[in-house]
Amino acid sequence: MADPWQAHVDALGQFIRVQRQLAKLSLREMAERARVSNPYLSQVERGMHEPSVRVLKAIADALNLSAETLLAQAGLFSGEEPAPADGEDHDAPTPQQVADVIRADQRLTEAQKAALIAVYASMLRDDADTAGGEGRTP
Repeated sequence: MADPWQAHVDALGQFIRVQRQLAKLSLREMAERARVSNPYLSQVERGMHEPSVRVLKAIADALNLSAETLLAQAGLFSGEEPAPADGEDHDAPTPQQVADVIRADQRLTEAQKAALIAVYASMLRDDADTAGGEGRTP
């Protein structure tokens, strides 16, 4: 049986590779933007090396993603929100439950799972930003 942490590292690497390719960046260009070496970035993408939080932040910045998105892919940030306030849907699944269901779907590739989770997390952030800004004065 595979190590669960290694599965996170592999998924993170695949997610980074897919995001780099979507950004139309070569490995060399991405490494320069993130200020890491080509071989190191290649090892991260292939799941052969566990990047530090500093490196994850640099990679996120190079890809114009939030660090939380990459940290969630690494299994270091759940993105779970506090318990719902009164009047909210108490039966709605938590963000972690949604991510777990996506990860468990064997019909999807690891890259597809990572992309879906990233989009979902982004939508939750956008929704929270919109809701959080209502009624506030600068």
